[in-house]
Amino acid sequence: MKICWFGDNQLGLVEGDSVLDVSAALKVLPAPRYPAPKGDPLIANLARVREEIKSVAAGAKKIPIKDARFLSPVATPSKIIGTPVNYLKHVEEAAEQRDVFTHRYQGSIEEQGLFLKATSSLVGAGEGVKLRFPDRRTDHEMELGIIIGKLADNIPEARALDYVAGYCIALDMVVRGPEDRSFRKSIDTYGVAGPWLVTADEIPDPGHLHFSLAVNGEIKQESNTEFMIMSIERQIAWASTWYPLYPGDIIMTGTCEGVSRVVPGDVMHCEIEKIGAMDVKVN
Repeated sequence: MKICWFGDNQLGLVEGDSVLDVSAALKVLPAPRYPAPKGDPLIANLARVREEIKSVAAGAKKIPIKDARFLSPVATPSKIIGTPVNYLKHVEEAAEQRDVFTHRYQGSIEEQGLFLKATSSLVGAGEGVKLRFPDRRTDHEMELGIIIGKLADNIPEARALDYVAGYCIALDMVVRGPEDRSFRKSIDTYGVAGPWLVTADEIPDPGHLHFSLAVNGEIKQESNTEFMIMSIERQIAWASTWYPLYPGDIIMTGTCEGVSRVVPGDVMHCEIEKIGAMDVKVN
C-alpha cells in the first residue's frame, strides 16, 4: 500500500496514476491527549488506519498524481537519523575532494557514529528545497528512507526489519563547510521525504533497490542499496542500542557517489525501485 499526505494535510492512498482522498480513515486514530505519546500517531496506528482505508477507498475522491502536492509521508517523527558515508565510492569521493568535504569526518561509520537532523527540516516533495545560504554550496544526497513502525529499543539485528513500517525516498540536503554535520543538515526544508510511504510488505528485500537522482535531466547519482557499507538491518539495530526508535522515526541510510551543488531553479528528479519517483524544486 502507498500512503501519503497531500494538499491541505489530506490523507491519500496512491493507486496507479491517482491519489484517493481517504482522510475519512483518520477517524480511527485515538483522540489527542497531553502529554502526547512519543512518535507519529498515524504510523503508530498504521494497521488500524490501513484497514479503514480499505473501507473508505471505494467512495473516495480521486485526483491525478501530477496535480497532487505531496507533503512528507510522516508528519511528526521524534527524530531523523542519518548514516554517514555509507557507500564506498562516496567515501572515495569525499577523500578526493577534501576542499569540499573537509577533514573532519574520517574513519568507519562506527567511529563517526550516526547523526541527527532537526525534525523541523522535514518537508515533502511538493514543498521543495529553499536554499538558506545561496552564496554557499548546497548539495543533494539521494538516499533510501526507512520509516520505523513501532518502538525499537536495543533490538537484535536479525529482527530489525520487523520494526519497519515502510520506505520512502529521502533527500539529505547539506550546506558544505566546516561546521558540525548535523548543524549544516538541519536547515528548514533540508530533509525531504516522499513522495509517499510504501508499506514494508511490498518491499521484502530493501537491500537490493536501484535508485537514481537527476538534476535538470542529467543523472548525477545512481547506485543500488546492495552497495551499502552498513546494512539496513545493522543501521536499525545499532541505532536502537543508543536510543529508542519510535513510530515514524526516519533513518536516512546514506548516499552514494555523485553528490553535487544545486542552485535556485534546479529540479531534482529522484527514483527508487519499488517506491516510485518524485520531483523536488530548488528555490
